Amino acid sequence: MRLTVGSDPSAMEEIRDFSNWLLDIGEGNLGGLNDGEAIVEIPKDILINDPCDPIGSLIKFIYPSILENFNIAGEQKEYLSSDSLCQSEFVNDQFDANLYSHDVLNGVKVSGLPNHKLILKIGVPVMLLRSIDQINGLCNGTRLQVISLRKHVIEVVIISGSNIRNRNFIPRMSLTPSKNKIPFNFQRRQFPLAKCFAMTINKSQGQSLSNVGLFLKDPVSTHGQLHVALSRVQSRERLKLLISDKDGKLTNKTSNVVYKEVFRNL
Repeated sequence: MRLTVGSDPSAMEEIRDFSNWLLDIGEGNLGGLNDGEAIVEIPKDILINDPCDPIGSLIKFIYPSILENFNIAGEQKEYLSSDSLCQSEFVNDQFDANLYSHDVLNGVKVSGLPNHKLILKIGVPVMLLRSIDQINGLCNGTRLQVISLRKHVIEVVIISGSNIRNRNFIPRMSLTPSKNKIPFNFQRRQFPLAKCFAMTINKSQGQSLSNVGLFLKDPVSTHGQLHVALSRVQSRERLKLLISDKDGKLTNKTSNVVYKEVFRNL
């Protein structure tokens, strides 16, 4: 469905072949008989084959689209968070709050929590780190573009999903990381945003992207992860992979993890 929307009817056969290849990746039909991890060979036309500057070639493939859509100009603006320990920590008499100064709290960086210092420019792409308004498309992982930097709110436009081009205001929020990430509870008041020129495979799930450059320095390790990454793109020509082996050399093979028992009871 993602490949056929707005496509030229004359290219349907090529689209069908690419679609079938994606389905074979998702169902674990490539790489011989397997039920778990298999080695698959990636077609040469979607590989980055520049041995001199592979990362640069991948960036050049992705950035023309970014430079065309994002006019990143003007002075940058710095937003600092307000960090404090949660009141629940003071109930425990053995907890020494003096060990956790503002500098310590400001230095905490964990997944899903915005950094203490957020530096932005008008036009920069960002990702939303919390679900604010699902009906209007403001969900965790939504990609946005900054169009106005104000003191108490940041004005953004949605650049992915079904609510694309909708404008919204992002306020500061009081955010608390999960208990299993750090050994104490603290609260950070900051804009729930992170700059997003690149994202993890898991964050890309559910999105349709015009250009996809996939960097596999290490092979995937989760069921269906490779299929998720490859199926975000809207056409074969806009997909490029950069794969390196254990020695850092370019290769055309990578692992695909599919546990077929997942499909047996469907």
